[in-house]
Amino acid sequence: MKLPLQITSRDFPLSESAEQLIREKAAKLDSVYDQIMGCRVTVETPHSHQHKGNRYNVKIDLTVPGSEMVIKREENEDLYVAIRDAFDAALRKLKEFSSRQKVGKGREGLSALEVDAVEPGGTD
Repeated sequence: MKLPLQITSRDFPLSESAEQLIREKAAKLDSVYDQIMGCRVTVETPHSHQHKGNRYNVKIDLTVPGSEMVIKREENEDLYVAIRDAFDAALRKLKEFSSRQKVGKGREGLSALEVDAVEPGGTD
């Protein structure tokens, strides 16, 4: 990653093991697409008056060349499941973005080849 990983927890202290899991998952994203310029992960427990126990939201903001991706998954009672689900969604979105980038570059290269193949003055 070109910019450091930023991890924020709101309304509760994030355990060392959860933070380590986030770092490992972020490194995997970087191995799939090495043009990530920044990754911000926010873990929070929304106030839920009718639900007993904690529920966790994980939001991931990825900055890539020309775009920013925001991934937010449904709340989960298990912090580690919430982290896993959010990073799985981010991985899918990043792979999709990466494949679109490759297809776009392929099309540009093809059109440049087609233009070069046309000779000026042509034969009539």
